[in-house]
Amino acid sequence: MEFAVKSGNPEKQRTACLVLGVYESRRLAPATEQFDAACNGALSNLLRRGDLEGKAGQSLLLFNIADALCERVLLIGCGKERELDERRFRQIASHAATALNETGATEAVVYLTDLAVKSRETDWKIRQIVEAVEAARYRFDALKSRKDTPRRLLRKIILSVPGRRELPGGEQAVREGMAIAAGVKLAKDLGNQPPNFCTPSYLAEQAQALAAEFPSLRVEVLEEADMERLGMGSLLAVSRGSAQPAKLIRLDYRQGLAGRKPLALIGKGVTFDSGGISLKPGEGMDEMKYDMCGAASVLGTLRACAELQLPLNLIGLIPAVENMPGGRATRPGDIVTSLSGQTIEILNTDAEGRLILCDAMTYAERDEPAAVIDIATLTGACIVALGRHPHGLFSNHPPLAHALQAAGQTAGDRVWELPLWEEYQEALDSNFADMANVGGNRDGGAITAACFLSRFAKKFHWAHLDIAGTAWKTGKAKGATGRPVPLLTQYLLDRVAESDRENGREDGRAAH
Repeated sequence: MEFAVKSGNPEKQRTACLVLGVYESRRLAPATEQFDAACNGALSNLLRRGDLEGKAGQSLLLFNIADALCERVLLIGCGKERELDERRFRQIASHAATALNETGATEAVVYLTDLAVKSRETDWKIRQIVEAVEAARYRFDALKSRKDTPRRLLRKIILSVPGRRELPGGEQAVREGMAIAAGVKLAKDLGNQPPNFCTPSYLAEQAQALAAEFPSLRVEVLEEADMERLGMGSLLAVSRGSAQPAKLIRLDYRQGLAGRKPLALIGKGVTFDSGGISLKPGEGMDEMKYDMCGAASVLGTLRACAELQLPLNLIGLIPAVENMPGGRATRPGDIVTSLSGQTIEILNTDAEGRLILCDAMTYAERDEPAAVIDIATLTGACIVALGRHPHGLFSNHPPLAHALQAAGQTAGDRVWELPLWEEYQEALDSNFADMANVGGNRDGGAITAACFLSRFAKKFHWAHLDIAGTAWKTGKAKGATGRPVPLLTQYLLDRVAESDRENGREDGRAAH
């Protein structure tokens, strides 16, 4: 898909499809009103007949409007004007993208950027539309013998800006939207792959392919023998029951100042989670292929970062394993020694994500990171606590937590912070090791899991994102979401903007 930005009056656009907004009670958005006036009230006359009320989710495709240069006009219902907030705008953008794909037009000029969203500028709206269009076009049909063929492909979208002064910011917003969309697509593709395809070795190959595509990325893959020598007893305990060898995948992106400490992203990469000896119930177990979506989001974010050529230093770490109940599998009651030297009594082999993450977190210490963010489909308890809308957020550093919350709000990929109080740590006490890998009961399961990880984050600022409820959708719409690539990329964009402000320059990278 090609995107471009342009300033100009709607009635002067020679295009296959002009996209305009209509508020509830048939109130015309500014660009729609301008077009209507130029066409002698053609739209107003049609709307008075009751063909479109303007409610959110409605659309109306019109042909051959008198005195218009465009072939079609697609009217999009925008709901009540006073209720138009960030969430509603994203819904409008998504609905418009879906409706556009069904018009048969190969290109379109979109004027939804003139809708007033409180505290959000045109650049932000442009990015949301780009991401929505790419999301609407996404299909995962690589493994289907018969693929759906669209009647005509939408190939180009032109997004309106008020004037020529807004063109540079709009073009940057397009670049950001396309990079984030490409990162989301990569994360979705990896998550949707079946587990007989997407193994730890496959993830390592995808990381190497990404490094081949973007010279700014460098990749290193540690094998089980390497991890054994290092002393990663916790990570290796998870892979013992599988015929698939574990991998520790490291990606380096060093485009910032040479002396600047890197940010580290660590993604849980359990390519299939049977639960091990603590076997999961059979129902819904197919969805345990999504237990590597944290890893997928790290690869997607690094892709976006490399495409945007962000001037920062970043490390991606992916501990990749398969958790299976083979004859060599770790048993409940086994005690292992982590890379940190702390010992862990494994009471439940289905609490495996924290076992691989803790060794990766200790491994990250050698780079003296400015901050570490781990991303993991860690606990069903997080879904019970928060549902499937926000990611669960835990952190030992309030400024880091606040930065992620702000980025999530901008990106529409929100988080909700949960406590890490000392009282929860007692649940991990063990009579035989430094700690147990699960609490004594189900209470606060997402919190005790984060408390476990916090014991390996003493030497750096750290945040943990529990994405168990957000990484994929279930039911008829089953599939990976690509989250939290938008959140993480926005966080990185904000760090670049923050650095620019500190250095007294402004280059327009941050979304407004």
